Amino acid sequence: MLGTGAALIGGAAQAAIPGLSPALPAGAREEAVLDQLPGKKPLIKLSWRPPNYEAPLSAFRTPITPNDSFFVRYHLAGIPEMDELRNWSLQIGGDAAQRPLQLTMADLRAFPSVEIAAVCQCSGNRRGLFSPHVAGVEWGVGAMGNARWRGARLRDVLARAGVKPEAVELGMSGADGPVLPATPKFAKSIPIDRALDADTIIAYEMNGAPLPHFNGFPARVVVPGWTATYWMKHLTTLEIRSTPLVNFWMKTAYRVPRGMFPVAKPFTTQDNDQTSPITEIVINSLVTNLSDGSRVSAGGFGMDGIAWDAGSGIKLVEVSSDAGATWRSATLGQDLGRYAFRAWNIGLRATRPGAITVVVRATSNSGAVQPGKLLFNPAGYQHNVMQSLALSAV
Repeated sequence: MLGTGAALIGGAAQAAIPGLSPALPAGAREEAVLDQLPGKKPLIKLSWRPPNYEAPLSAFRTPITPNDSFFVRYHLAGIPEMDELRNWSLQIGGDAAQRPLQLTMADLRAFPSVEIAAVCQCSGNRRGLFSPHVAGVEWGVGAMGNARWRGARLRDVLARAGVKPEAVELGMSGADGPVLPATPKFAKSIPIDRALDADTIIAYEMNGAPLPHFNGFPARVVVPGWTATYWMKHLTTLEIRSTPLVNFWMKTAYRVPRGMFPVAKPFTTQDNDQTSPITEIVINSLVTNLSDGSRVSAGGFGMDGIAWDAGSGIKLVEVSSDAGATWRSATLGQDLGRYAFRAWNIGLRATRPGAITVVVRATSNSGAVQPGKLLFNPAGYQHNVMQSLALSAV
């Protein structure tokens, strides 16, 4: 198993990190440095054991995030070496499976393959921008990425094992593990109907190449439209269950006050009277070519960005340069699929040199609109407030 300190190559760069938000807490800003993992370009290191590295703003200049700039998120520090993962196999069983079985990578690749563009986003993306600040990895805006994922439909794989009528959830676990025995192993579940959805896959390729080591090699679950906590990396076990999974990662972690974030399909077997599990990504947008403090031409400047949601697709992106009194619609770029980043751009000009504040909001095809006020929750999940940038027109 890989001790993450051994994975680092190159030296930590103490220079200023482009796009790092000044709203991050002081300690997080001081600790965040550009550092490099094998197979990756320099990313913003927020912790090394386990490795949590976010993508810099430059990674989002295109709607498809390059593999070598894709963020890295782990809960546990025991990460298998590549050589340990090459003889991979997948165990499928559970009390609601008709025929437990084991698949090799050759078996998995023999299933019909599909490709889907989808955003993989940590539930805690932008946690460091919460006010008041909350505990946890102090992510800025880069704990996410959009890729083209190729693999086998999960429902085709489960059909090989047979799903009994009493199945309610699919449990999932991977090859990474805890360093200390007392630490609970990372395991998650999804509703059986989400597991059988045509868009849920077991991916073995990312943007036309094998999955990178730190993004789940050799296979991971892809649950488009849902936050990345369910996208199990280094997948080794699937458990077709007739009862809900009960563990720390389902019953304690990744939960918010019930009803805080409305969803199209509630995770009913994991709901309780007080809380619900985080599931669907919320509507959001990001300016990708400018950041707080950027200098722009008063005579005219361009603004580029991306927008995304849980899968209804982006209907509209609007920009205001007068504190929300008036809004202009941006031009949307190519539609890469309903789960993907949607690029947008707009031309703006300042009425005079000096300070200018620009606000951006996205609207989904389902009618969801980015809020103007933070929906505070103690775990720091689902930050999607309209982005406001203070620019200097010269």
